[in-house]
Amino acid sequence: MVTDNQIIHKQIRLRIPRNFHQEPVISRLVSDYGLTINITAAILGANAVGDGWFELDLQGTAAQIDDAINYLQEIELEFWDENSVSNW
Repeated sequence: MVTDNQIIHKQIRLRIPRNFHQEPVISRLVSDYGLTINITAAILGANAVGDGWFELDLQGTAAQIDDAINYLQEIELEFWDENSVSNW
């Protein structure tokens, strides 16, 4: 059982479409939701024509991670975790 203040980890793969390349999506996960983010893999070039991909290890409380996931859904980004695929 996870307590309210217990730090947990959630690994996700996040697709960043080209129109979001200049948006501070990962920075907002840190500043707005208080998460610690470890980028474990990434593909995003400075002059990328297509989508970028990030594999992220999210660290925070369950509530912080849930709020951050809700943010990704609200801005309609596609992400995968160990249990599901979210297509928005």
